[in-house]
Amino acid sequence: MPLIEISLPKTIARALRLPASSPRGQQLKVLKKLLKKARFTEFGQHYRFDEILLSRHPGKRFQQLVPTHDYSSIYQQWWHRTLEGKRDVCWPGRIKYYALSSGTSEAASKYIPITEDLLKGNRTVMVKQLFSLRHYDDIPFSNIGKGWLMLGGSTQLQRGQGYYAGDLSGITAKKVPFWFTPFYKPGRKIAKMNDWNDKLDEIVEQAPNWDISFVVGVPAWIQMCMEKIIERYQLKTIHDIWPNLSFFVHGGVSFEPYKKGFEKLLAKPLTYIETYLASEGFIAYQDRQHAKGMKLSINDHIFFEFIPFDDENFDAEGNMVPNPKSYMIHEVEEGRDYALLISTSAGAWRYLIGDTIRFSDIERCEVIITGRTKHFLSLVGEHLSVDNMNRALQLASEELNVSIPEYTVAGIPYGNFFAHHWYVASNDHVDKAILLQKIDQHLKELNDDYIVERKSALKEVFLDVLPESKFMEFMASKGKVGGQHKFPRVLKGKMLQDWQAFLGEPAV
Repeated sequence: MPLIEISLPKTIARALRLPASSPRGQQLKVLKKLLKKARFTEFGQHYRFDEILLSRHPGKRFQQLVPTHDYSSIYQQWWHRTLEGKRDVCWPGRIKYYALSSGTSEAASKYIPITEDLLKGNRTVMVKQLFSLRHYDDIPFSNIGKGWLMLGGSTQLQRGQGYYAGDLSGITAKKVPFWFTPFYKPGRKIAKMNDWNDKLDEIVEQAPNWDISFVVGVPAWIQMCMEKIIERYQLKTIHDIWPNLSFFVHGGVSFEPYKKGFEKLLAKPLTYIETYLASEGFIAYQDRQHAKGMKLSINDHIFFEFIPFDDENFDAEGNMVPNPKSYMIHEVEEGRDYALLISTSAGAWRYLIGDTIRFSDIERCEVIITGRTKHFLSLVGEHLSVDNMNRALQLASEELNVSIPEYTVAGIPYGNFFAHHWYVASNDHVDKAILLQKIDQHLKELNDDYIVERKSALKEVFLDVLPESKFMEFMASKGKVGGQHKFPRVLKGKMLQDWQAFLGEPAV
């Protein structure tokens, strides 16, 4: 039975109807809904949510009365009490689930509150994305009712004093709606497994029994899974075992570095669908074929604000300054980088998620992810974003016809000046001198600040080519295997020291 024919709950069906109001109107409606629900919490009382709701300009009043937060500040002031079982702190009720998130650089785990309201909103956005597929060209829409292989964290969650914690993907899989259960793979039993390698082995074992049309997950781990299946059954491509495989839903990192190696495993093209699902909520999704960006979920369960990612609002380490300038959806400009600030139905209020985005289409509210507030290189003012690095590496690898699925970059001292050190993963034969020259040249063409600094304080660029397995082994050594874990594109601080020690290099 095709998934599209399933009768959906009326609340979800109503939510699927596109609102007629402007993006500003939709966002103000979301803000008011969040404020009304949370006005009797400790946070809502402290920051006078009732007064904001009565204001003629609730968006501006909200910005005036409620301070911005990063994880450390909101956890120390508010969220830590929810872990102790305290009710009605930032959102009504008791928090029963937490997404464990350490991003890609921080060592200590973050406990991100997950509520039923947030999960409900996430599901609504997921259904909207599903229905948007009917607008795609030349795709086998009947395949939507076949198997969905979703590679995520374990549904065997850690148990605390009155709460459970784990990857958001594990929490989501544990609470899969009944109508989706027949299509969900690898199924509850395998999803419950904690050990990533054991889980992968079991997926490989069961692969011939499934008719998979969708694969969902981080590119590196999906690719590894398909490679193991092909090797185990001595196949030419993954389509030899899953002939109906048609879609790859990905997110978390840019897919471009993986695309060349990924497509070697296919017998026919897939439809690629980008999503932006963070631990804090389902932020955006690609709702039309060949779109450059993803549509923000502006009329569901998240209120967005946008902080210009510049020296006025962030320090040299990527930390947000007190009282940064923030804009609402109707005030943004196309082509400018913003740090994302969100307020959600899980009690995140004016919360810095840590990602930077750029509007590719303001009218459609479509964005692309350009990097992380702390994952950029600006040793001497070169202002090099992850988006710049992805693009330069993509162009260079295409010109040399090599696959480079992983990379990372570090800023290092070089005499009295500075240098960048690139580490790229490739199992192809790569002339590293030519690759380095091409990356450097493309960065000069993409970034005006970079070319200026390459003539002054940024004196040198180094590059090492490593086997892809080295990157995976390092992630395994840090306990970051499978699920939502991604290799950081920029290495700083302790993570850089650990990486250098792993490679046997002297620390700098």
